[in-house]
Amino acid sequence: MTSYPLRSIAAHEFETWARMITTTYGQDWRDGALRSAQTSIEPERTTAAFDGEQLVGGMSIYGRSLTVPGGYVPVAGVTLVAVLPTHRRRGLLTAMMRRQFTQLHESGGEPVAALNAAEATIYGRFGYGIASHLALLEGDTRFLTMRPDVETGGSIRLLDAEAARPLLEKIYDTACRDTAGWVDRTDRYWTARLYDAEHVRDGGTALRFAVHTDAAGTVGGYVFYRSAGGTVRVVELAATTRGSYAALWRYLIDLDGHDHVSYQGATDEVLPHLLRDPRAVHRTVVDNLWVRLVDVGRALTARRYASPVDVVFQVEDEFCGWNAGRYRLRADGDRVDWEPTRDRAELRLSATELGAAYLGGTTLTELAAAGLVEELRPGAVATASRAFRADRDPFHPSGGAFPAF
Repeated sequence: MTSYPLRSIAAHEFETWARMITTTYGQDWRDGALRSAQTSIEPERTTAAFDGEQLVGGMSIYGRSLTVPGGYVPVAGVTLVAVLPTHRRRGLLTAMMRRQFTQLHESGGEPVAALNAAEATIYGRFGYGIASHLALLEGDTRFLTMRPDVETGGSIRLLDAEAARPLLEKIYDTACRDTAGWVDRTDRYWTARLYDAEHVRDGGTALRFAVHTDAAGTVGGYVFYRSAGGTVRVVELAATTRGSYAALWRYLIDLDGHDHVSYQGATDEVLPHLLRDPRAVHRTVVDNLWVRLVDVGRALTARRYASPVDVVFQVEDEFCGWNAGRYRLRADGDRVDWEPTRDRAELRLSATELGAAYLGGTTLTELAAAGLVEELRPGAVATASRAFRADRDPFHPSGGAFPAF
């Protein structure tokens, strides 16, 4: 079998690597987006596969902090995964994934990896599970009438990107602390998120930025959006108060010259409950964030649990063998322990199912109903499933000018 050496790229190889990635995606990498991506990509955290001198595959990691139920965990945001069509089915993706996970494990790096999957059939075999979903919300604004008792006081200001950005950053940081699935966003990631060259607008206008201030003068929410063919395309909305959330939606619904609105939000988005007719919002639910527990113990002890739990897990993990074994999870309040044990197993599952349940959205109960979790003690599934749940459905607001975590 032909060997394809793997290594990180050097800084001067970035453009060649990036153009290989976009060739795989069937795209041209515009110069502006290339410069924007180069400010975010860390060459030492890339992987590249070579066939002789030709660069034929690659992937990268963004080191971020992921909000999980009751806390935060360092996460390897996996992005820009590609193998040239001339080199498919040769084991390159498997080799790159194995290298990435092994390096994270052996270095004591991020215990969790996560990504947005371009195709749903690719990543399950590497131990990724669907940990969150998003809802594409669409509605005809003529029928999106708010209940009369919904309070939408305060004021909305339209700002340019430079003036809005400090306010966006502050609101985002506050909202991020309370929403499982959100990741921290430092300066370079804000630059990538707000990149707005004409070729990334998909026929829409430049971004518009609206910020809500309540009656007391506190800035509590923002939205940025585009207009296209009579539709308001909401790119991102964040609010730290109920009033700001409602006021921003009223603003969007009332925009002149538009008869539709679209938004990719959480599966438990509050908007339908603010309306006289909740059916006026049409929802299409798709997978959002895929999570891989690279080091199961470190990952599970980084989060908190909704109810006390004491369950013995038999964990299977063919791809990252260091996770396999029998462990007891004990959690009560801020105390969480994950320890090897010889006690009889009460649940049998793989690291994939633990990744799916990690953010508190996908439940162990539904995975058991699908035959993916085996209950070895009556009641163990229900006990563990309740403990893993979160107060709200997890959601990962992703996007930007180039494929990114």
